[in-house]
Amino acid sequence: MSTRRRRRRLGRVIGSVAAVGAIGAGAVAASGFGFDHASDSGTGRGRNGLPAATAPVTRQTLIDAQTKNGTLGHGSNTSVTNRLSGTITSLPAVGTTVERGTGLYGIDNTPVVLLYGALPAYRALAPGIKGVDVKQFEKNLWDLGYRDFTVDEEYTDATATAVKKWQKSAGLTQSGTVELGRVVYAAGPVRVDAHKLQVGAVAQPGAAVLTYTGSVRVATVDLAVSDQRLAVQDAAVEVTLPNGTKTPGKVAAIQTVVDSGDGSDKDSEPQTKIEVTISLDDQKALDGLDQATAGVAFTASRRDGVLTVPVAALLALAEGGYGVQVVEGNATRLVAVQTGLFAGGRVEVSGTGLGEGTVVGMPS
Repeated sequence: MSTRRRRRRLGRVIGSVAAVGAIGAGAVAASGFGFDHASDSGTGRGRNGLPAATAPVTRQTLIDAQTKNGTLGHGSNTSVTNRLSGTITSLPAVGTTVERGTGLYGIDNTPVVLLYGALPAYRALAPGIKGVDVKQFEKNLWDLGYRDFTVDEEYTDATATAVKKWQKSAGLTQSGTVELGRVVYAAGPVRVDAHKLQVGAVAQPGAAVLTYTGSVRVATVDLAVSDQRLAVQDAAVEVTLPNGTKTPGKVAAIQTVVDSGDGSDKDSEPQTKIEVTISLDDQKALDGLDQATAGVAFTASRRDGVLTVPVAALLALAEGGYGVQVVEGNATRLVAVQTGLFAGGRVEVSGTGLGEGTVVGMPS
């Protein structure tokens, strides 16, 4: 098949890639464009049917990276629900950090104690009880220094003896059992964010007493669902602070949230977002920057040492896929290519006969 006949099988790629990595087959528009009977003006060709502009195939590293705005703070808050009946007699001040073994609030002048764990308390613990919640509680008891028992999933008499010692130290009735609502579990130390009840209020079971956040400062970024690829657990990011300082961070948590909106207009309709929490290595760099805005640079993917061409060099093949016009002296040939990562206006390509330095046409 002649070069001219093969050219008739191609369409011009029109439009440009506006977002890194967001291009697919449906994002590139093609029109039936042939190279026959063209003049030198307005066609993208020079004399002798050669393209008016060319570009070399390069070997380089492509990085799919985007910077999104985030908010510096302590992350999302969690509500503490009371499970006991009585009167609120003490509350830590807003901004206070509460650690394991410390009272999160007081009810009838006795503490509701913070412990660490992922499983919320859901039943009373007493001799004969078995389960993972027992092991979680016993692990906390052990870490608090009460160790005359085996940390396992069985609440034994030895556990009860250790509990009595803990209860005496905490100013609780030495019953050897742990009533439901006496302990609250969190992932680690917490920072009191707001009070939902005040000292002196009657606390009924089910009432929210306070809210808390994590104790360290983080950056929180809300991503559109279309940008979900940027949210990779434990991936490294770079955070640019308001003063221009750059500090490293890591994707610490990812969750899907629904912003219900208020329904007042189109912009306030319910939206699904990807909430990304970024942990920051240098906490001192954040001094005085609570609730400030920061830029978070995400790297979704990286391709090292790959062949690339400008995105504008791609031609849409009539039978599907893409190709490039290879220029060799005064002749051209069409080469079908496999595309990979799109980034920074370039695209990873591979195809028969393509190599670093190969010249390709740049149709306008």
